[in-house]
Amino acid sequence: MGKVSAASSPAKRVIEQPRKVLVLVGPTASGKTDVALRLAQLLPVEIISADSRQIYKYLDIGTAKPTPEQLRLVKHHFVSAFSPDHEFSAGEFGAKGRKVIDAIFARGRTPLVVGGSGLYIQALIDGFFEGPGADKEFRDRLNRRVAAGELPKLVEELRAVDPATASRIDPHNARRLIRALEVFHLTGKPMSQVHRHHAVTISFLPKLFGLAWDRSQLYRRIEQRCDAMLQAGLLKEVEELERRKLTPTLNALNTVGYEEAFAYRRGELSYDEMVRLFKQNSRRYAKRQLTWFRRDTRIQWIAMDEHTNPATVAQQIYRAFTTDDC
Repeated sequence: MGKVSAASSPAKRVIEQPRKVLVLVGPTASGKTDVALRLAQLLPVEIISADSRQIYKYLDIGTAKPTPEQLRLVKHHFVSAFSPDHEFSAGEFGAKGRKVIDAIFARGRTPLVVGGSGLYIQALIDGFFEGPGADKEFRDRLNRRVAAGELPKLVEELRAVDPATASRIDPHNARRLIRALEVFHLTGKPMSQVHRHHAVTISFLPKLFGLAWDRSQLYRRIEQRCDAMLQAGLLKEVEELERRKLTPTLNALNTVGYEEAFAYRRGELSYDEMVRLFKQNSRRYAKRQLTWFRRDTRIQWIAMDEHTNPATVAQQIYRAFTTDDC
């Protein structure tokens, strides 16, 4: 398989014995859960969810979280682990996740990482140092600028001091842009340089597989999933979040599906407009996921279509994982 460049993978990888981690990635609605559960019938796995929203309690319908029945079939980690008002980062996920991987290996089982959050997966399998602590005053100042419509200016400011990080960050992701500028503000060094000087030791070899769909078919599946979420009670889920005093100002709720539903409940969108934006933003999110994953040449892509049997895909992955040396 191809290798990710040193610039994107600063960790030191030390393997004393063959310890392979199976990683299944793909955009939203690509069928990762179905394939993962089929893999659990072929390998003694424990699943590590690499989803930056499924990690939170109460966000069940809008995150397409595995059902209680599916969670009983195979042990899952990092599902409903924290309240939405808990700030949980990719770096924290990477550090905690590697400890979970060690524990899974100690039980004689295989770690199966499943998810669509590219940064979380990178933090876990390649190492990710988040840098220094926060400067609340500086962060609040930048957040006020974002609220005032100055996000494009922040993008240009980051490009001026850290073009490498700016090229990797979604220019619409205000939280990550602010963090990169904050790291430079606190250290005087680009985040990309800070990461290189704080490499993490990785004691396993990841083997990555991705589910690849024709764009039009994937978008149709995404729209069908949006409809299914609404039919399953997404608006009631959002109403319950409001009852718990969990507001859309929380980062955990600053995500597709919840943003549009909160806006509808505030009277800012009609129902039809909410549905349209929900589907449109979900498609855009999938496009960003694919852009991220396609940069990783280690991923073995498996063609999917509407007639693909998840069991067949699981068999294909199982054979490649158990017979091919990383």
